[in-house]
Amino acid sequence: MKDYYKILGISHNASEKEIKEAYYRLAHQYHPDKGGDPEKFKEINEAYQVLSDKEKRRQYDTYGRIFESGPFQDQFRTEWFWGRGDSFFDLSDLEEMMESFFGFGFKKQQRDNKKGRDIEVTLELSLEDVLKDKEVEIEISKMIKCSRCDGRGAEPGSKTSVCSMCKGEGRVQKVKQTFFGSFTQYTTCPACQGEGEIIENVCNVCHGEGRVKKKEKIRVVIPAGVDDNQVLKIKEKGDAGKRGGKSGNLYLRILIKKHPVFERKKDDLWMTKNITFSQAALGDKIEIETLDRKKISLRLPAGTHDGDIFKISNQGIPHYLRYGRGDLYLKVKIQVPKKITKEQKKILEDLRGLGL
Repeated sequence: MKDYYKILGISHNASEKEIKEAYYRLAHQYHPDKGGDPEKFKEINEAYQVLSDKEKRRQYDTYGRIFESGPFQDQFRTEWFWGRGDSFFDLSDLEEMMESFFGFGFKKQQRDNKKGRDIEVTLELSLEDVLKDKEVEIEISKMIKCSRCDGRGAEPGSKTSVCSMCKGEGRVQKVKQTFFGSFTQYTTCPACQGEGEIIENVCNVCHGEGRVKKKEKIRVVIPAGVDDNQVLKIKEKGDAGKRGGKSGNLYLRILIKKHPVFERKKDDLWMTKNITFSQAALGDKIEIETLDRKKISLRLPAGTHDGDIFKISNQGIPHYLRYGRGDLYLKVKIQVPKKITKEQKKILEDLRGLGL
């Protein structure tokens, strides 16, 4: 079993602050963009996703040793989305994994039948939006828990009774005779549709579903540094489940609008600056404006060539879920005027005569 405490180099009673500090230090050291080991970085990220969440940490401390050896290791997986190494690790489905492994598939099938649908929504952001954490409100049409019956599917005060056909099991047994002998098969009970109980009076609003279709506003914080086409997972914010079933997840796909000045390459920004021939030949002090509207002075050396690139550190995009920023690269382009005055023409002819 992976020891997440050992991976982060912390004790089992480490505080939240100690966990965060250890993660930022190691993530910076092993990040692939800085020449680090991708597998080590993935391992560090996985450990942090678990230990930084109180509930996941509790579950890991309680159940983690179940996965020490054997086929369970193949069941123990971290979900990975897109190519930036952002993991979403969830131990809350431990029971489902165990049932799947041991073959107790009917309960899992019941849950799957009741579980709400996952929803994917596209959100368009400007390049400036990713400089800081951004809270957004999105409105989606989805299935939400019925307020009248509180998701039960029954009218308030209505009684439920154990299904007489399946005796509350939610499934019925069928024995089939074949050439090879008799086989027992379990199928969903047709009387209660797998619920194991019969509702006396179904809800007048949701008609027994326990959920209704409505628009809902959801507030989401988009972390700084999020990239184009990255997918964020918001747990259990998809469709509500049927009659108390687990809600689906909301997947938020981020699209970054093209910027008129800056081009993003990973976490670095690139821009082009026009300069005159005299600035290139003699050198000059120029001023540029960064993406977050800071004014920065840059000294061009004498003899600057067309296409020369200058690096301005820490003025790029913030690194996703860790400290630091990328860099800003400025490419200079010597601007040749289409029209010049008589005086300018004479000066240029004089310069040509001097070999310039």
